[in-house]
Amino acid sequence: MFKQISSPQNKEIKWLLQLQDKSRNRRKENAFVVEGKREVNLAIKGGYQPLDLYFVPELIEFQEVVEMAKAKTDSPAEITEISKEVYDKIAYRGSTEGLLAVFRSLEHQLNDLEFKTASPLILVAEAPEKPGNIGAILRTADAAAVDAVIIANPKTDLYNPNIIRSSVGCIFTNQIATGSTEDIIAFLIEKNINIYAAALQASIPYHTIDYKVGSAIVMGTEATGLSDEWLENSTQNIIIPMHGEIDSMNVSVAAGILIFEAKRQRSIQPE
Repeated sequence: MFKQISSPQNKEIKWLLQLQDKSRNRRKENAFVVEGKREVNLAIKGGYQPLDLYFVPELIEFQEVVEMAKAKTDSPAEITEISKEVYDKIAYRGSTEGLLAVFRSLEHQLNDLEFKTASPLILVAEAPEKPGNIGAILRTADAAAVDAVIIANPKTDLYNPNIIRSSVGCIFTNQIATGSTEDIIAFLIEKNINIYAAALQASIPYHTIDYKVGSAIVMGTEATGLSDEWLENSTQNIIIPMHGEIDSMNVSVAAGILIFEAKRQRSIQPE
């Protein structure tokens, strides 16, 4: 059996809207909303527990929703049929196949990170503010299959709908942790992971570094760069040589250049 909701004024729909719109509600409920089949399936594959599934019968097959609901057999998600009118009120996008889901949040603790290799490649972003940039960084990290993404001093919660949307679900495909700059530096040092800080000061060209050892590539914001703590604890500061009139580029673009140079080096077989 499943519930049916046809009115946008239903109190459960109002609760869903608050969960989407307000970070404090997501923290209080320890839950967040995901929209679209691809994103929902990626979340389930990434180990997230679906709590509730909302579907429009004209847009998605009921049996497909049932399979998603049974992803966690010990506690199947509750299924609710909603009208197209309700869906149009709560969906951010019109092309998400008539499906929304509520998932349980994860903790994203540093100590929960698990590395399959002794020389992991990690992308660190300090104090990113724009959800679009965070989403783009997560897409880059997924494309490069980095071992982890760590966000230092986050300015927005990871389950902001704009991050989920701009990452096209890559928030669920990456191993992610958050923490203070101080704690992250201590974690990296403890794990014998070199810190390569993208900075203008005391830097050498990024491609001259050996990234085949355990490496953390650390990015700051375009406006203020990295805090002094990173610069003081960096193994080596690195820079992308700029040949135009400006001295910086979008943080997600810069992250892509640095990460894929590290991946290129790691793909070269020793002679």
